Amino acid sequence: MADKLIIVESPAKANTIKKFLGGNTKVVASMGHIRDLPKSKLGIDVDNNFEPNYINIRGKGDLIKSLKKDAKNAKKVYLATDPDREGEAIAWHLAHILDIDEKENVRVTFNEITKGAVQEAIKKPRQIDMNLTNAQQARRVLDRIVGYKISPVLWKKVRRGLSAGRVQSVAVKLIVDREEEIENFIPQEYWNIYASLIDEKSKKEFEAKFYGKNNKKIELHNKEEVDKIIKEINKDKYIVKEVKKGQKKRTPAPPFTTSTMQQEASRKLGFTLKKTMSVAQDLYEGVKIPQRGTVGLITYMRTDSTRISEVARAQAKTEILKTYGEEYYDNRYYKTNKDAQDAHEAIRPTYIDINPEEIKDALTNDQYKLYKLIYNRFIASQMSSAVYDTLSVTIDANGYTFKANGQNLKFKGFMVLYVEGQDYVQEEENEKIPDLEENQTVIKKKIEPKQSFTEPPPRYTEASLVKELEQKGIGRPSTYSPTITTILERRYIEKKQKQLAPTDLGKVVNKLLIENFSRSSKC
Repeated sequence: MADKLIIVESPAKANTIKKFLGGNTKVVASMGHIRDLPKSKLGIDVDNNFEPNYINIRGKGDLIKSLKKDAKNAKKVYLATDPDREGEAIAWHLAHILDIDEKENVRVTFNEITKGAVQEAIKKPRQIDMNLTNAQQARRVLDRIVGYKISPVLWKKVRRGLSAGRVQSVAVKLIVDREEEIENFIPQEYWNIYASLIDEKSKKEFEAKFYGKNNKKIELHNKEEVDKIIKEINKDKYIVKEVKKGQKKRTPAPPFTTSTMQQEASRKLGFTLKKTMSVAQDLYEGVKIPQRGTVGLITYMRTDSTRISEVARAQAKTEILKTYGEEYYDNRYYKTNKDAQDAHEAIRPTYIDINPEEIKDALTNDQYKLYKLIYNRFIASQMSSAVYDTLSVTIDANGYTFKANGQNLKFKGFMVLYVEGQDYVQEEENEKIPDLEENQTVIKKKIEPKQSFTEPPPRYTEASLVKELEQKGIGRPSTYSPTITTILERRYIEKKQKQLAPTDLGKVVNKLLIENFSRSSKC
């Protein structure tokens, strides 16, 4: 008979925490959910307060028998499923299967799989949180109702096997709407005028851009307007009217949440959302490291908080002071989004002393890349701002105004380690401007007009779609990966050079949903 039985969700997690617990303790895995709504019918009593009708998942009979036997032979059972609403619901279902009173203190959670965190959690078991459990049930019921009621319409009108969902339908609609914007976009002509100028003292050349007349902005829409201005300034003197020197700071990005990790792994590593979450799960549950055994390398990877513990903050400080010096350290706190649940810390390394480079050979290539991304992002989040010297110059030519802006990186700060990626806008190069003085004349080298046309909005990438869903409050961090995976697998959307475009099927399904379930398509 075991003194303690600890039930987690995955075998990998079970293997990692076994070594932390001495004595007669058994650790087993539930392999995720053990009960769910039936596949063959709605499974919800709509007339009785939407009561769900759960059944044991087919194929898990032997596992359930084994769990019941282990529970019967243990003095104390602890339910240590994942620390989110999904994990809370799995713990509740386990309690039901094993005849454990939900008011009994059997629930343990840990945000990181380290010896201290696991042992501390076992010392302080609590009751199952029914608010979290009910939140999961509400979403499950809503997903079932939306999918079960709408999907048959798609089968009848389009073809069998199609599905609709509370989040996936909105994601498809966003992609279809964006494609329509692109198709209906009418380019607008606009012009810029660039002046290549030379500072007579330093002989340095720099570029100024047309701004307007008498320091008031003018937009140029055709060649006639441009030719008129060029004619009036071609032989005139270019006089420096104003020189403004300043300084600006660039602050580091906060530690990762689930969605920002997914976005950054997509931008920097080219990972799909599904791949990112799979690799992160491995890093969280445990990887075998030489001399240390199986170690959980990161904190829980489903979170919408940027908060970090004071212990982690202190460890980051030690690492930064040792590696970079005092001027590179800044004790930073980040505000978590007001809509965030803030149940867990941000995603960070569990052991700051385990540098990615030192364990590279023990990790797969994908594990190394993602761990390095998480590690560097976290350390950089506690580092000093980058500092730029800025210079803004206003130049007059016969009443017409040109402007030149430059910046020079003075102190790299956090940028020695990590710079956040961008979806569409490329990082601008630092324009070097000579040290000009007010009222001095600069020499015109050449005037270059440039015709351009406005461009349609870009198609969504996986990263930018996640960002859009999050900003609109649609779904949760844990739903983005399976949602996008599903609509790709259903062929509602397809990838074109990493961008997401609707298929003809996706357009038909979206149109059908809008015509018949207009409120559903906006939920």
